[in-house]
Amino acid sequence: MWDYPRPPRLEQDARIVRVTRGQALIAETKSAIRVLETASPPTFYIPRQDVDLARLIQSEGTSHCEWKGAATYWALRTNAASAPVVGWSYDDPDPEFEAIRGFLSFYPAKLRCFVGGVRVTPQPGGFYGGWITPEVVGPFKGAPGTGAW
Repeated sequence: MWDYPRPPRLEQDARIVRVTRGQALIAETKSAIRVLETASPPTFYIPRQDVDLARLIQSEGTSHCEWKGAATYWALRTNAASAPVVGWSYDDPDPEFEAIRGFLSFYPAKLRCFVGGVRVTPQPGGFYGGWITPEVVGPFKGAPGTGAW
């Protein structure tokens, strides 16, 4: 992952990507886009039509990526007054990232995420949403002392 570029590169990924919470299927696709960025494990984006949007609700707040633009956050639809954010999307990305317009990505620290049948390990730290799979070697940005990489 140290040879991943800045700005990030987008790659199609035909492996089955699944996101679950308990027994509930949140998303499943063979049409994911992997975003590769220096110092981070890949992030997998799933087409909106392959996400069960009935299980999600748009959350308040936003952030800005210097490459992708403004992020929209998504929480699980629950009866609780405040549901935790579990994913994000770029609904109006910068032109170089048009391919992920409306796609959603999820935090593997908050949901169970799988690539090709293998459970993903979450990227360290509470902010980043990288998906660590067996073919990716760290160290990764996100652990204490790595924020300025």
